[in-house]
Amino acid sequence: MARIDDYTTSKEIAVEKLSTESFKEIAQRSEFKTSGGNIFKVPFLNRVYLVSFPDFEFQDESKKSKEVPIQEQVLILHYMTGESVSEPNENWISYREIPGASFYFSAFVKRATDPLKKVFGNNIPGLLKSAEQLGGKAIDAGDAGFEFSLFPKVSLQLILWEGDEEFPPEANIIFNENVGEILSPEDAAWLAGMLVYRLIALSR
Repeated sequence: MARIDDYTTSKEIAVEKLSTESFKEIAQRSEFKTSGGNIFKVPFLNRVYLVSFPDFEFQDESKKSKEVPIQEQVLILHYMTGESVSEPNENWISYREIPGASFYFSAFVKRATDPLKKVFGNNIPGLLKSAEQLGGKAIDAGDAGFEFSLFPKVSLQLILWEGDEEFPPEANIIFNENVGEILSPEDAAWLAGMLVYRLIALSR
């Protein structure tokens, strides 16, 4: 598991890279809305963060005294440094299909699909409630399925099959196929895990 020092270093590297670009370039590539000429407005899960330019300091828009988790800061900054790609299309891929993802697959399962099955595998109503609060769009898949647009150019689908006396619950998390052009496999795993754990928190 990464240490806070590792995240701090990752943030410093991302900020150094982004500081070589203009505010306009980053805004166009990321498609984040802007405010006041030097602020990015970043919706993330059920929060909105204000990210200043050029120092890339984070502030929670609704709770300005609340500290933004460093893991979320790094993930957002990595998205901002990602390649300039077209909008997500209707093609979806599994986590294993992301280039280089095999090394992180066990972490992805532990961080995202296993908790999804454990908490919601016999609690479909809880998932429906949480997904609605995060703006999930219902899809026709499994016993329950939702699509989430977590960044302007990155979407995920969560699909859950409810367990019964004969079969255990099953779950799948798939990504729009251009995710590997924007996020590293590790970041994609973190993103899925953050979504699942936010859903779990909202179900309580």
